[in-house]
Amino acid sequence: MAITRGENVIRSTFTTAYMELREELRELCAKFVPKGSISYSINLDIADAVTLREYAILAEKAEFTSIWVSDHFHPWFHNGAHETQTWVWMTSLFERTQRIPVGTGVTAPIFRYHPAIIAQAFATMEVLYGKRVFLGVGAGEAINEVSLGMDWPGLRERREMVIEAVQILRKLWTEEFVNFTGKYFTLRDANLYMKADIPIFLAASGPKMAEVVGELGDGFVTIKGADYSKQKLFPALERGARKTGRSIQDISKILEIDLSYHEDYDKALAPLRTQAAPLLPEMFTDAIHDTREVERRGERVTDEQLAKSYVIGSSAEDFIRPVEAAFDCGFDHVYFASLSPDERAFIDLCSKQIVPYFAARTH
Repeated sequence: MAITRGENVIRSTFTTAYMELREELRELCAKFVPKGSISYSINLDIADAVTLREYAILAEKAEFTSIWVSDHFHPWFHNGAHETQTWVWMTSLFERTQRIPVGTGVTAPIFRYHPAIIAQAFATMEVLYGKRVFLGVGAGEAINEVSLGMDWPGLRERREMVIEAVQILRKLWTEEFVNFTGKYFTLRDANLYMKADIPIFLAASGPKMAEVVGELGDGFVTIKGADYSKQKLFPALERGARKTGRSIQDISKILEIDLSYHEDYDKALAPLRTQAAPLLPEMFTDAIHDTREVERRGERVTDEQLAKSYVIGSSAEDFIRPVEAAFDCGFDHVYFASLSPDERAFIDLCSKQIVPYFAARTH
């Protein structure tokens, strides 16, 4: 059948095998992103793989509840940038940590990654490392696809591709010899010789995708602010959830907070310049892919815009406040995406003051 955007197509994702696992996946979400707690994000753009692995190990020791890892081919800037293959890096981290769940924030199952390859890779990680693996899924950015020779479609097409991809992931993780004929993807007697129970956290920045998340996602993740999410995204999430017999309370709601910490404001602001380009809408709509051009366009973003979009702080209270605001708006969980000039100092601050503060609130 040709896949088109519609309620019946979405509902076809909820196979009998998946429905039997749904409560178990909900419990895994609660374990990976406990309500009222904080996770830590690794941005593979900003430092070498070994240094970032050290940060993640420190994050586990600091009692963050999970690690979210960016999944890019190109970084968001050029000068001084790095980039690492995410899944390879994740396995290295799993080997060097004891308990902490690790997943992507987020993977785009549209072009460079066929959803069947994602299904196989993440099932392999679950076999090797147990119930510590989760998958974040989003509609992607041109910087990661166009340089590999792909044409860049509009958001509607990418949204449809995500819908198909989630169907394929769940079918391969729960069924034998899968056949699938979609508008974008096809499977012919495809079989994974290991099944998996991996929660899928779907990303959304607008109401249309948020409604899809409500229908399809085990969890919801966004980079949009708490107020915007409460006004625009949560109602759409609720509409989608109702279509599949759920409520918004059945879906883990996670907010990414991008930040920088230093006692000197200017030193805290400086590294945020590397993430200026993602504040431009055309980065998510147009086929802009050359990192040199991405960086040039990012120069149009003012320091005032950076300060308005990202959290800049010099004390624990500066980061506690936006987390509390997110929880007050209805988010269950927050993860910190830090660009601090001294990342070890930020993790230490979290370990001593921020993580214990929220841990005390949940007990």
